[in-house]
Amino acid sequence: MKSKEFFGKFLSRYLWGNLITMGIVVVLLCIGVTYGLDVYTKHGEAVVVPQLNGMDSEKAKELLVRNGLQVIVSDSGYNKRMPAGCVLMQTPNAGMRVKMGRTIFLTINSPNSPTATIPDLIDNSSAREAEAKLKAMGFKMLSPRMVEGEKDWVYGITANGSILRCGDKLPVGTALTLMVGNGSYSDAEDVDIDYSEPDMDDSTGDVDDFQAVDGNGMEVIVE
Repeated sequence: MKSKEFFGKFLSRYLWGNLITMGIVVVLLCIGVTYGLDVYTKHGEAVVVPQLNGMDSEKAKELLVRNGLQVIVSDSGYNKRMPAGCVLMQTPNAGMRVKMGRTIFLTINSPNSPTATIPDLIDNSSAREAEAKLKAMGFKMLSPRMVEGEKDWVYGITANGSILRCGDKLPVGTALTLMVGNGSYSDAEDVDIDYSEPDMDDSTGDVDDFQAVDGNGMEVIVE
């Protein structure tokens, strides 16, 4: 066999081996790309967010998971007209199209009304400041009760007829009444106080008897 023929056959076998190897690599790459695109497409598939408001929170979680969505209870609120544990709010809102795996944030209705502490307002604030602060805390404000004192100054706070103190805790939404000065003062009665010292009568006081002795040794009674 001539060297030219030998190298021709060798190169031919080497070439075909490379071609076959390359073909296998191409097939594998095609399979991998196809599978990867399929996974990516499903991962980015849009899902419509269901309506959850008013639904029991546990059922809402199950529904979201079945739809390929994540869920986090991010906050709680209170609505006495809604059952405890139901969904009050959801983000994103119902009807929006989101990608699978998106996290849905829920606000759940608390079984108990939240409370707030009465701040230091009594005899320490004007009526306008006190009302603004209490409203911001979630309290309802009734018409003020006018009392004698400095005009527009807060002298007390009541709820359901009971006088409140700084630090008292009440459910948010409780109706409060401010006791506000009307600018008038009642005349204080003058009270006469006698600062004179009491008289001391020495005429009836007892006087001790003394015995004196004269030069002759005789006792003399002195009164």
